[in-house]
Amino acid sequence: MVIEHLDIPGLDKACDYISNIERDGFALFEKVLDDGTVNQLLTVLRNLNSDVAFNQRAGKAFGIRNLLNVLPLTRMLANSAPLRALVEPVFGCEARVVRGIYFDKHRDANRKVAWHQDLTIAVRERVELEGYGVWSVKAGIQHVQPPIAVLEKMVTLRLHLDDTNESNGALRVIPGSHKHGRLDVEEIQSWKEHQWTVPCPVNRGGAMLMRPLLLHSSSAATNSKHRRVLHFEYSSANLPCGMNWYDA
Repeated sequence: MVIEHLDIPGLDKACDYISNIERDGFALFEKVLDDGTVNQLLTVLRNLNSDVAFNQRAGKAFGIRNLLNVLPLTRMLANSAPLRALVEPVFGCEARVVRGIYFDKHRDANRKVAWHQDLTIAVRERVELEGYGVWSVKAGIQHVQPPIAVLEKMVTLRLHLDDTNESNGALRVIPGSHKHGRLDVEEIQSWKEHQWTVPCPVNRGGAMLMRPLLLHSSSAATNSKHRRVLHFEYSSANLPCGMNWYDA
């Protein structure tokens, strides 16, 4: 199936979310995608060959790391005017999508995700540079932890293709934790014990915008419903000479 057009409704311009992003590290939105667009995306995802998945069982894909290349339609979506209207107020027009991931939490691919920050970026090749370390390879793609300054110029947009609440793995976050840099294990434990945590339910077609340094977790699903999410990372940072974003 080829989708030539995505009919994405405009965002409510009156919604002031920038202060939420700066103060809390996240903001939630209703109906960023209409039902027709969600159905089109789900059809394409269901028809994908499971060989492209980093997590698959019984021929079904539950996760795709290089989503923008595997499914070019998602790059068009990530660069669409309504989605950029969410991202550009945070970083300006120089912000660009640098990674796309597809997640499906389901009873056949169901696990608890502990409290953590998103500390790695995907790059095209391994280049040894000061401040870049903890290299790893995931789905054949080089990943590295960059300096905090790079992560502070990033924002993640999560588009929900299913109604999501705590029974099927909605994120929980610790507001304000993104302001404190890279946290070690003991610091994360202290945040978890002494700060309040917030569930982030998002309905089908809704979205969550979050900073990668925001502490977040999710429980294993307690029902049989899907929790399918398109995860797009945007950045206004330029990487050092010789290092390139994998998907930019």
